Amino acid sequence: MSKKGYTFKPDLRKYRKERLETGLRYSINHKRILSIIDMTQESTVKCQTCGTDVHEENCFISEGRTLCEDCYIEVGQRIRVCDPWGERSKRIFRESHGLTGTEGLTDLQKRIYEFIKTRGKVTREDLAKEFALKSGELENEFAILRHCQLLKGKMEGDKIYLVLW
Repeated sequence: MSKKGYTFKPDLRKYRKERLETGLRYSINHKRILSIIDMTQESTVKCQTCGTDVHEENCFISEGRTLCEDCYIEVGQRIRVCDPWGERSKRIFRESHGLTGTEGLTDLQKRIYEFIKTRGKVTREDLAKEFALKSGELENEFAILRHCQLLKGKMEGDKIYLVLW
């Protein structure tokens, strides 16, 4: 509502009539007209993450970026690395179930932990190459290991290394 108590209500009948006559579709969000899309042409857009061509009707917009379905799912499934509540919850869960060290981790998480343990310190790029992981997958695995207080990040010079807790 505005200061005077009026709300913006577009006359949808007018837009529906124009759509039938001209083949234009109006994208309406929160009762405001955002854009006009020509329905008579097959249009594609590029995913701003992976660069694949996606039909406009199958694209997603997240955080101001146009994404394909795969990238949209990947963005939505991110685990926050620096999350005090996540760390606390994981610590309480592991203590209540009697889990210590690498108990209760997946095979991949155990391999990542052992790899860093043998090397002492590793960059994210080296870890991604070694285990053939995408950056989002690597970030999620690292976040879980950090919540378990097994790994942490350490800055040396201008590089960030993953080291044991």
